[in-house]
Amino acid sequence: MSTHHPTPDACIACTTCVVNCPVARATPNYLGPRLIGPAYERFRLLGLAEETSLHYCSNCKNCDISCPHDVPVSTFNMMARAEYCRAHKPALRDWVLGHGELLAKLLRPLPAGLKNFGMLNPLTRRILDKFGISADAPMPAFAPARFRDQLARTYQGMQPRKVALFPGCFIDIYDPQTGFDLVWALNRAGYEVIIPREFSCCGLPMIANGFENDARANAARNLRAMRRMQEQGIPVLSSCPSCVLMLNRDVPEFFPDLVQKTCTPRVLDAQAFLLDCVERGELRLIPENDCAERVVYHAPCHLRAQGGGLPGYELLQQLPGIHVENADAGCCGISGSYGFKKEKYAIGMEVGAPLFDKVRRSGAGLSSSECGTCRLQLEHGAHKPSVHPVTLLRRVLEKTT
Repeated sequence: MSTHHPTPDACIACTTCVVNCPVARATPNYLGPRLIGPAYERFRLLGLAEETSLHYCSNCKNCDISCPHDVPVSTFNMMARAEYCRAHKPALRDWVLGHGELLAKLLRPLPAGLKNFGMLNPLTRRILDKFGISADAPMPAFAPARFRDQLARTYQGMQPRKVALFPGCFIDIYDPQTGFDLVWALNRAGYEVIIPREFSCCGLPMIANGFENDARANAARNLRAMRRMQEQGIPVLSSCPSCVLMLNRDVPEFFPDLVQKTCTPRVLDAQAFLLDCVERGELRLIPENDCAERVVYHAPCHLRAQGGGLPGYELLQQLPGIHVENADAGCCGISGSYGFKKEKYAIGMEVGAPLFDKVRRSGAGLSSSECGTCRLQLEHGAHKPSVHPVTLLRRVLEKTT
């Protein structure tokens, strides 16, 4: 990564991050964010060997959320992981989990049904388990076509304004319907949605699995596209909190030289943007509605780490006929690709157990969360459907018109 490097000296060893670390609570194998992050960083700066429990960090950012002195604990961990992976080649399993977008491109010639049979049948799952991807972990199914390709063929009407959408890999590859639910809401507010061709994976899965150079290449492409959008006065939105966090905060931390040469990324939370549309009168939430649905909402860790509130939850609260409860039960445990790994699956399920229990006991028929892998984990652990807030927004507004 760049020569820019945060200092561990702001850490006062208060252990607040340890108390709030879901992984440290779930397994004794992880020494905790304070020791692995700022404390051990001092040894790294002396050139000493890496502490072996580093790989247990899930990059959920709860250490960053809880630190009273704004120490970038997770950044130390991810920088250390990149350094370790420069000296020790990551496993093929980690490459696969870190490069979902590239894998989807390689498999593109195959029909979705064949891809999904190949990836999800019991025999393949056993083989993947030997390979290091848990046979018990929930796996998303490939969509028949990528969201961006479908959107390019979709007529959106004559809209007076434009927004650029950073779709994120989950919606783009596995869940186009959620993308179209967002496009529907934005069209209704008077915005045409475009996806610049350069937009690539935000790089978070690459960073989390140790592939710094690949994340850097993607950051360069994404920043070039963002600069073009900024020059044209077109706002960039994303409905995925992890993408927003990676692009707005992590890219400038990890690759400040790229930001200096290109532009400062500014990606807006799509749910916050829709709330602004409501406030400006561009999107009307019709109060008359005879539906009554109970929903339990889960705030993704990467959304809470941004410190900008819970716009998706606020949006649900404003929907007529929706009775929403904030689960407020911590991390779901999947942490992007972390919970798919064979040696981490049980840890992820242990981390998510309080949330699953809260969802099951809530009396709600379904849960809602902005993060695609959170929704996958919620359905797996709580055995109830989980949808994005914009899906509920569309469902309610279509019933009222």
